[in-house]
Amino acid sequence: MAPRFDPRAASRPLSPAPSALSAAARVNVSRRSLLGGALGLGAMAALSACGGGGSPAEGTGAITVGSNQSDAVPKAAYANIMDAFMESSGADVKINTVDHNTFQEQINSYLQGDPDDVFTWFSGYRMKFFADQGLAGDISSVWDRFGDGFSQSFKEAATASDGKQYFVPLSYYPWAVFYRKSVFADNGYTIPTTLDEYIELSKAMQQDGLVPIGFADQGGWEAMGTFDVLNMRINGYDYHTRLLAGEESWESGEVKEVFQTWKTLLPYHQEGALGREWQEAAQGLLQKTSGTYLLGMFVSQQFQDAEGGEALEDLDFFAFPEINPEFGTDSIDAPIDGFMMSATTQNGGTAMDLLEFLGSPEAQKINTDSDKGLIAPVNGADTSGYTALQQKGMELVSSAKHIAQFMDRDTRPDFASTVMIPSLQAFINDPDNVDSVLSDIETQKKSIFVD
Repeated sequence: MAPRFDPRAASRPLSPAPSALSAAARVNVSRRSLLGGALGLGAMAALSACGGGGSPAEGTGAITVGSNQSDAVPKAAYANIMDAFMESSGADVKINTVDHNTFQEQINSYLQGDPDDVFTWFSGYRMKFFADQGLAGDISSVWDRFGDGFSQSFKEAATASDGKQYFVPLSYYPWAVFYRKSVFADNGYTIPTTLDEYIELSKAMQQDGLVPIGFADQGGWEAMGTFDVLNMRINGYDYHTRLLAGEESWESGEVKEVFQTWKTLLPYHQEGALGREWQEAAQGLLQKTSGTYLLGMFVSQQFQDAEGGEALEDLDFFAFPEINPEFGTDSIDAPIDGFMMSATTQNGGTAMDLLEFLGSPEAQKINTDSDKGLIAPVNGADTSGYTALQQKGMELVSSAKHIAQFMDRDTRPDFASTVMIPSLQAFINDPDNVDSVLSDIETQKKSIFVD
């Protein structure tokens, strides 16, 4: 059995820092970087498993679960779920946990090597990408057992190009602008409803000695949420989905307006984002040195056990304000997380039993009770234990006209990883160089979206 985790791999950034990544180098990054050499033999030492090889089998033996939930709160939640499954089924389950960024960085080599029987992943495009390559197991029979347990939209998010299901939703969460109610109350701040009001609020926060907008992008994915919301606010959901599907030009006036708007906001963002993880930025909000923070509701993990529980009660959010009245605030990011099955598992029977359990109200209640930053997608979920934040998150999602999954889930994973991560970091590092950044993106997009 290969080593589960190489600390040296975990310490590597997901992509080169912009200062070390020239425009020419970005243009030369190819799909092969994600699908081959960049995630080759060295990566496999960090993310490998003891699963079986060959064709999927209906064995009923002990199973392994590959998890990217390395932070304390979600890691404990997953452990609680697996304990409940083992108690009810008598099966043996081992969780193999790798830090989030390393898991995503090495997922392709992992699936082509010796993967766990079941593994955490994301719905939508990113699920379809691996299902279409034959790297995930067909779990349509599990969905037959679900019956009407999930809405049609969740089933569609679990369905690949062949019409079969490959994913079980466990949770979802909205992205919004988070703040502490006590900070707003103590300083007399009001919730902004337009971008101009948000800028005025940011100026007031600066005068009061606060960082207006907490910010981190060391992982490379965090800034994608900022781009998503600005693009949907300015150009609308339909344009956003076409752009991420490779159908619009990254050098268009619409995209340039997004980056110019972002540029006007950067002076209010926390400096040094490329060297900061999201958890560190969340600490600024927790410690009341930052006024707001645009992130997914999982930010509450950093508040859950702080100040005797009072910090979580003090945490609130508002939808990112309106920019273009034509679209208002009708669109949000609300990613769906869940589990898939390896195409090569030798324990398909037990794996499918686990996946059925993961889609049950019981398992999803354990998850949302343990991790207060999540919402259960299953119909009939017990929400009696939801915090006010979870209830509000559920209301925000249900009231949204359009729900995006997130940039790195709504586009090709190779484009997201090899092009958009270094490009957004290059923009953050030098926002005056936006034309060159967008030209590089467009050039690489044309070479990637060819099949």
